[in-house]
Amino acid sequence: MKKILFILLLISPATTFAQYLEVGGSVGGSNYLGELASNSSDFQFSETNLAAGGFLRFNLNHLLAVKLHGQFTKVSGDDANSSNRDILNRNLNFQSSIREVGLTGEFNILGFDPYAGSFSPYVFAGIAFYNFNPTTADSLNIALQPLGTEGQYNDDYPDRLPYELNQIAVPFGLGVKYAVTENLHLGLEVGARKLFTDYLDDVSLTYPDPESFDPLDPNTPLAVSLSNRTLAGGLLTGQGRGDTNANDWYFIANFTVSFNFIDSGTIGGRRGGRRNKIGCPTF
Repeated sequence: MKKILFILLLISPATTFAQYLEVGGSVGGSNYLGELASNSSDFQFSETNLAAGGFLRFNLNHLLAVKLHGQFTKVSGDDANSSNRDILNRNLNFQSSIREVGLTGEFNILGFDPYAGSFSPYVFAGIAFYNFNPTTADSLNIALQPLGTEGQYNDDYPDRLPYELNQIAVPFGLGVKYAVTENLHLGLEVGARKLFTDYLDDVSLTYPDPESFDPLDPNTPLAVSLSNRTLAGGLLTGQGRGDTNANDWYFIANFTVSFNFIDSGTIGGRRGGRRNKIGCPTF
């Protein structure tokens, strides 16, 4: 009998936990790692951009939660920010808006119970769908993907297919959350996005032969000029334009605020100091 009572005491926090839904928003910053961040060698913190979004988080118990989120941000890069002479000479730049929708699972390392003024770090991972569209980062703001700056539309490069602007990413990272009250939660989250493309910045492989571009295409002069913008000029066919060893990444750090608006009554709130209510979940 004593053993049974002991086991019941151990599992009672999980069995009395109320599943609940949070609605929240986030604001923070984003950055990216790719060719136009010194050939994927470091971050250019001057290229940090605003990020904002919203989310729904369903808390299954004090350890596990599932979150559906939407995120809007921008990434950008410019060879002019580099101290490397070769990269400065390449003279490329880009910017791109990113629209992301994702579903992630969260694990609260210390357990999270907002009705007890809880605090917990957590880790998360999941899947996301995002849209991007790299353009030049100058006043002209020219879309780069339709131009095929690395020969994507040229018969001489049949293996270089145009990259898709809607793709899948794997978001993962860590955060910390705190229950200011049983309904109001604050947090900080830092996450990375593993991508399956090296063309977030429209740069990946080698310089194409300018003679391979279709002379009848009215976009050819623009495509050729944006393909090779080197300050020194010259024919660079077959020479490295990007870093072929790694795909691009982007990163988002957010402050979050959320509101828990479902109280099932299975555990007491801090109002009145009761934590032993028993009841059935109501939605």
